[in-house]
Amino acid sequence: MMNTGKVLYLGILSWLLLWSPMIKAELTIEITQGVESATPIAIVPFAGQEKLPEQAQIAAIIQNDLQRSGYFKTLSHEDMLSQPSQPGEIKFRNWRALGQEYLLIGKISSNGMNHVIMFYLYDVYKGEQLMAYRLRTTAPKLRSSAHRISDLIFEKLTGKKGVFNTRIAYIKRTLQKSGKFRYRLQVADADGYKPITVFASDEPLMSPSWSPDGKQLAYVSFEKKYAAIYLQTLNTGKKTRISAIRGINGAPSFSPDGTKLAVTLSKDGSPDIYIIDLQSLSRTKLTRSFAIDTEPNWSPDGRHIVFTSDRGGRPQLYTIPSEGGRAKRLTFEGDYNARGVYSQDGNSIAMVHGNRGDYRIAVMELASRTINVLTAGRLDEAPSFSPNDTMILYAAQKRGNAYLAAVSADGKMHQKLQFASGNIKDPAWAPTIK
Repeated sequence: MMNTGKVLYLGILSWLLLWSPMIKAELTIEITQGVESATPIAIVPFAGQEKLPEQAQIAAIIQNDLQRSGYFKTLSHEDMLSQPSQPGEIKFRNWRALGQEYLLIGKISSNGMNHVIMFYLYDVYKGEQLMAYRLRTTAPKLRSSAHRISDLIFEKLTGKKGVFNTRIAYIKRTLQKSGKFRYRLQVADADGYKPITVFASDEPLMSPSWSPDGKQLAYVSFEKKYAAIYLQTLNTGKKTRISAIRGINGAPSFSPDGTKLAVTLSKDGSPDIYIIDLQSLSRTKLTRSFAIDTEPNWSPDGRHIVFTSDRGGRPQLYTIPSEGGRAKRLTFEGDYNARGVYSQDGNSIAMVHGNRGDYRIAVMELASRTINVLTAGRLDEAPSFSPNDTMILYAAQKRGNAYLAAVSADGKMHQKLQFASGNIKDPAWAPTIK
């Protein structure tokens, strides 16, 4: 069973942007439960893409994106009666016979490192064109361009912003031949490609937090044998120590404007929530309690902070104005509620909800204070909303193996994200589109 110490410590690249044939996904995404009403869509191989390397097959990337979203059911290429690339080549009766509701065709023209992608999206039953788009790109950005197309299609057909062209951060722990563990703070595309090690250490790393512009990561490192909070700029590798006072330095969380960090410090004895100004590094104490106050997270408007505290006897969520004031208890249902994070629209909070030894991901709708439990694991933790609020990324464990998983905000769609090696924890979904 998790104790308050564990509650506390739950809080506690550019050079690879050039595409290379050697870059592969070390992450496989398995849909363990999909949306029952998944929409049939046919993604025809784009004309001209056969000249591209395997990792840059545009139609295959789009197909994988839409398939793993859980909202779409894609048609295999082997089952297609034809493979048109121009509007005049489409025979809608063939696609209706295959039960497809939507059809995507396209072609890619290449001139060295430069490419032009032209694609068309159709409503099969109406025989109507829904979208026609011309996109210029370069070889290093082919995958990113394919994800952008997926985002455009997803938004057109669902009304929701796509998140295929985003990134995730996480902590990877691997066992070395020496018998010691190696910890890596890594960043990867949302589909697992281009994993980049931001920082590595033989001492624990934890709690990565994205800046609002997606250009920096704050995290906790024990590289000096004690806890310290660092800020790292991704495109330069510049690393700045933000806090290393005696005791606990943990759980950094960026303010919505990127100028401050909410953190947990124990400089005065018990752990409390502090605000650190990133320009002056001045500290403002926000909570004053003999209990453990930790895991702060800002509301999208920057006016409030949700945090975990055991001041009531057991870990529960509380909110407090970011400018200071009285803390108010938020959760009462269950004997454990922790690691609260606001949705991007500010209407709900995801959390770790514990009851009788099970720790699962749940969402509270703030208007009604209703808690909806989304997962069925025994040790699920560290929820992180996608930028469009449709998915929640989290860490799970099974038989001692720590891995990432994702669940839709309504609980209908579940994914398991399996890495090739290592135990994966502390995921954080980047807040911005690349």
